[in-house]
This record gives sequence, C-alpha cells and structure tokens, in this order.
Amino acid sequence: MLNSIQALIQNITEEIDALGLKSLKSAIRQQMEQPKPIQGPLDLAPLIEHTLLKPEATRRDIVILCDEATRFHFCGVCVNPVSVKEARQRLAGTDCLVVTVVGFPLGANVTATKVEETKHVIKLGANEVDMVVSLGALKDGDYRTAYQDIRMVVEAAGIIPVKVIIEAGLLKEKEKIAACLLSVRAGAAFVKTSTGFTAHGATIEDIKLMRAVVGDRLGIKAAGGIRDFQTARTLVEAGATRLGCSASIAIVTESLKKVE
Repeated sequence: MLNSIQALIQNITEEIDALGLKSLKSAIRQQMEQPKPIQGPLDLAPLIEHTLLKPEATRRDIVILCDEATRFHFCGVCVNPVSVKEARQRLAGTDCLVVTVVGFPLGANVTATKVEETKHVIKLGANEVDMVVSLGALKDGDYRTAYQDIRMVVEAAGIIPVKVIIEAGLLKEKEKIAACLLSVRAGAAFVKTSTGFTAHGATIEDIKLMRAVVGDRLGIKAAGGIRDFQTARTLVEAGATRLGCSASIAIVTESLKKVE
C-alpha cells in the first residue's frame, strides 16, 4: 500500500514538473518536532485553534471564544474575517494567535478576490490565514490554476503563514496528493483537511496520506468533526500538528478526567 502511494506521489510530481511550476520556498520555516505522547491537556491544548466560524456569531460570542482560548492556553482562535479585529483587540498582550479564513468555505472565489481578502485580514491583525483552494481546478486536474491560486495568496500573505484547506472529503486520493504537492510547491506553511462545512471531517487515513506526501516540510491541520479527546489524540499521533476544534473545551476537559 505504501509503495503504491509513493509511486502515485512520484507520478503526480512528474506531472507537475512537466508544467514548469516553480517551487517557492515558504516564508515560514516550520519547526517539525517529534510527536509527543498525548497524556493530558498540557500536551493537547497548545495544538488547538479554538474555532467559531458560524455565520451567526456575535461580538459577545467572539469575546467569550477569546477568553476561553487564553484560559485554556489554546494556541489561538480561528474566526471569520469580520471578527478578526475584535479578536485581535481581545487577545492583545497574550500569546494566542488570531487565525482567519479566506475564500471560505467553498474556495470558488476568483484568485484576485482571495488575494485582496488576504491583504485585508492581515491589516486587521490576522496572524495566520487558512485559504480554501480551488476545488474545481483540482477535480479538473488543472494543476496550474490550483497552484497559481495558492501561490498568489502565499505571496500576498508575505511572512504570515498560509494553510491550504483541501477539503479532503470531496477529493479522490490522487486529487488529495496533488493538492498537498501543489501546496508545498507554492510555499504554503500547512495543509488542512477540511472546512468543517461539509459532511466530511478529518480522518486518520487522510492525515496519514497528507503526512506521507508533505513529509516534514509542512504542518498539517486537522479540522472537522473533532469532538472528543480520543479522536484528537489519534489525529495528532497520525501526524497532525494543529487541530481546529469548536468542541475544544470538551476535549481538554475530557483529557483532564482521563488523567485524574
């Protein structure tokens, strides 16, 4: 099985090479540490982006989200662009990151729109940007368009890390591999499993496949359907380096109970 995946990775790499798509060095150097055993909340909480992307989220909801993130020592919050400024102000003086989304949740915006949105959210105070790649281009096997979509957002972001949401549940194996390879080549800092807005969330199989493709070159964010400690721990053990969760507090509370 592993050999067949490696062969497929090689074949797709050759297809991308034939298109002459340049390999851009990420502006962000990922420091990939050896996975640590997840034994309690202090091991898991720093990997969690406390997430609220519901369209009906209010200012009060965002304030509560940020306060929870600092209380439980999550690595940051993930909010819609309209909430970036509020989150940045609420988290001022803390170590919590403000992560936001671009081209969300469909990835069907024209690239120029994604670029302008990226520039704007960074001005508002975003520390990281999660973009949805052009899924239609991936399904068409149009690697050039998908690559340009990612590359132009990465270039607009500059030193701000970009995560590429590939919506793995909607892609075939070859398309997932291509999405990851294109993300590496276009200079992204992470690949991310899903938006959480489809029926397909993060799976162990997808994390393992993504790790096989990107190696230690990119981080991997698992998102979608992560609601309990055991699932979160298993995803990290499979290779995820970040977790996007709306059930963050339930997850770390459950882990606290497990070590008592």
